[in-house]
Amino acid sequence: MAVLGPSKAVEIFDTTLRDGTQGEHVSLSAADKIRIARRLDAAGVDVIEGGWPGSNPKDMEFFSRARDEDWNHARICAFGSTRRVQFAPEDDPNLRAMLDAGTSAVSLFGKSWTLHATVALGVTLEENLELIASSVAWLKDQGRRVIYDAEHFFDGYANDQAYALATLEAAASSGADVLVLCDTNGGTLPGILGRAMAEVGQRFSLPIGIHSHNDSGCAAANAIVAVEAGARHVQGTINGIGERCGNADLCTVIPALQLKLGFDCLPADALGSLAELSHFVDDQANISSIDRAPYVGRSAFAHKGGIHVSAVMKDSRLYEHTTPESIGNKRRVLVSDLSGQSNVRYKAEEFGIDLEGRKVARGTVQRIKEMENTGYAFEAAEASFELLLRSGAGQETEFFQLDRLRVRTEMEGPGSEHSEASAVIVVGARREHVVAEGHGPVDAISQALRKALLGAYPALADIKLSDYKVRVLTPEEGTAAKVRVLIEHDFHGEKWNTVGVSSNIIEASWQALADGVSYWLVKEGAEAVAVEV
Repeated sequence: MAVLGPSKAVEIFDTTLRDGTQGEHVSLSAADKIRIARRLDAAGVDVIEGGWPGSNPKDMEFFSRARDEDWNHARICAFGSTRRVQFAPEDDPNLRAMLDAGTSAVSLFGKSWTLHATVALGVTLEENLELIASSVAWLKDQGRRVIYDAEHFFDGYANDQAYALATLEAAASSGADVLVLCDTNGGTLPGILGRAMAEVGQRFSLPIGIHSHNDSGCAAANAIVAVEAGARHVQGTINGIGERCGNADLCTVIPALQLKLGFDCLPADALGSLAELSHFVDDQANISSIDRAPYVGRSAFAHKGGIHVSAVMKDSRLYEHTTPESIGNKRRVLVSDLSGQSNVRYKAEEFGIDLEGRKVARGTVQRIKEMENTGYAFEAAEASFELLLRSGAGQETEFFQLDRLRVRTEMEGPGSEHSEASAVIVVGARREHVVAEGHGPVDAISQALRKALLGAYPALADIKLSDYKVRVLTPEEGTAAKVRVLIEHDFHGEKWNTVGVSSNIIEASWQALADGVSYWLVKEGAEAVAVEV
């Protein structure tokens, strides 16, 4: 662990690969785990808990592959429970599997709550203490660093304080290197947890850790409070994924401790890549990132209200609690009917557009408000908004014009569908009459548009539609309702979004498709041609 001083160094223990995979919708292959572990190691994480080797072949494969990796900073850690009552430590399958994982550190959990000892394990309270002590002692004898997880500690401490402390004493006296207090059910509130953590810290000279779950929405707060109360080992997951409501989110806990309280968790350069790490883990787990996540979320430094934007342009501290760059995020200004001239000027500067004074900005703001009142939404369609700005600034953005469009869809039975688009599109002095087929009417329109333009702009052949969303804006009007279409376009991994609105879904789709192509042509520096109708 990086050290500023003994009182400010916090060991970061990541359990994304173990506790994180117990979350709903999260599944990682051994290869996924290795890729994530490499990134965690590069970020300066101290301990990476790779899984429970006694529970499934996939985790054993991870540990096997991990032995062949060169880890620059992190220790790989195997997880498991204290021995079963019917086995001696050396004969217990779970302890043997932890040993066979070949890691230098192990995280061993035992029962702190009398209810769990007597009901879940079905042993006496004395037997439970012996299970803890003998398991820790045997793993220490095998040369392992033992991180002891006191499962359900805070519930046990509230129920029978003396016994919960006795379980910690059993682990400590047998050689445990760290005592981790676990809020396994996630129901302990910060004030209660902080007091218990401080009391435990006064009784033991060993490093004390915290493992908190988010069932009451307090996992990150509990981890922070625990460190303030003396904990110097924090367990959590990237993005807070995990069992039930998840674990303490290290992407919240780490910057809070390091930027706000001065604790030393990660190297400074690694902290500046935290947002990237967050998105990488979500991608590997194939889950959607949470835009509103603190620090690393896409909306964490997004400003929409005109008053806010005006203030941030003067001094970001007025509406930002820290700098987005400190964790590798970036500031975003959103444009909507709540926007003022500050939003528009900020976005124009971001896009490199000269609005030539307040008059153009005011006119653009008014146009945005009128369009959003009819159903347009530019927050999720910045490419359409940029075209709007460029047009308002007097730049040419018209490369073609639709003369007429006809779309035909035939169905001959379930699973049998044929769509065809016929269009006349004016490109300069030419009128292109094209016919194209597609997988559904929108794809057929897209194919027809590109077919009409390929002669003038051949590179358009590589643009793909990567996402298509429709939202009904006036459901009370039934099948005559107005709809908003959002389309994501892709050109070799570069993505942009456009919007269209109409009571005709074909027209709304055409608007978004046409904007997508026009935006790309602007970005490529294509020469706009005078459209002759």
